[in-house]
Amino acid sequence: MSCVTRATRAAVPCLALALLLLPARLVGQAADPLAPFAWMAGCWELRTPTRVLREEWMPPLGGLMLGMSRTVVGGTAREFEFLRIELRATVPTYVAQPGGAPPTPFALVSVSDTAVVFGNPAHDFPQRVIYRPRGPDSLVARIEGSAGGATRGMDFPMTRVGCAP
Repeated sequence: MSCVTRATRAAVPCLALALLLLPARLVGQAADPLAPFAWMAGCWELRTPTRVLREEWMPPLGGLMLGMSRTVVGGTAREFEFLRIELRATVPTYVAQPGGAPPTPFALVSVSDTAVVFGNPAHDFPQRVIYRPRGPDSLVARIEGSAGGATRGMDFPMTRVGCAP
């Protein structure tokens, strides 16, 4: 194959053309370190007759995922939370700010095809935040830990929904 275009007879160095056609990750741009969490990106919803919990995550970019959640009961927003997954000393860390409170970090404990677990044993409750995929269009978010000497947890099964209003 020639790298000369017939229309202009301009020679384009073959290496330069090849580099333009290669995906960026193959020519020096490393994959985002949060790529293992990309499946969480999108809009998720847990809907009951009285409550709607909606969680939205931006895809990983630049070592950061941004998220937020809102719970509406009877047509009124009752709770909200700012979320992010970021690198702290190269460790993926889930950071939660319920109600706009100061950030609480949960460092990555484990990641696999079936679950991602973040933990903070020094936090009152929860000590663990877990996300499990259940196919391409659903996931379960879980918080768990000890409170008052008893182990407890809450599951939030969510379905993927459109992000448009």
